[in-house]
Amino acid sequence: MTDAQKRFCDEYLIDLNATRAYKVAYPNCKKDETASSAGSRMLGNVKVQNYITEKMQKREKRTEVTQDMVIQELARIAFLDIRKLYNESGGLKNIQDIDEETVRAISSLETLEEYDGYGENREQIGNTQKVKLLDKTKALELLGKHLGMFKDKVEVGGNINVNNPFAGMTTEELRKIAYDK
Repeated sequence: MTDAQKRFCDEYLIDLNATRAYKVAYPNCKKDETASSAGSRMLGNVKVQNYITEKMQKREKRTEVTQDMVIQELARIAFLDIRKLYNESGGLKNIQDIDEETVRAISSLETLEEYDGYGENREQIGNTQKVKLLDKTKALELLGKHLGMFKDKVEVGGNINVNNPFAGMTTEELRKIAYDK
């Protein structure tokens, strides 16, 4: 493997962006389209694939963060039952009374003190708690992508008839040319 290929792999492992990684590893490449195509081809190289896989496995061991852990955490967020945040009377539970799995889906918790009156006559009449949850839709989207449920659709446009000697031919005519020996 070349030094540039290793540099590409190391850059790719930062954010899994092959276009950016290619442009860093091969600084003479200025166009995104070229870098995108070349980066995609680079990811098809067996030596590059093996190097990236090995580095990812080492990182997994070093950080003790596995793909399964990430998927499980996304599932906690995606499938949280919001009713777990409330007690039988409909009030928000105290944070220490919420189970750990549910707590892990909370982005922030804010307590607002409520007062009545002004100055020396001001009296605290209660508290309002606001809970912000992590993005359930994003978690579902990421899980769906992991499961291969969503495929990005690529549309190609343009005029293919320019300088095309086969333009205007029927399918039958094309078949005859293709299979005629």
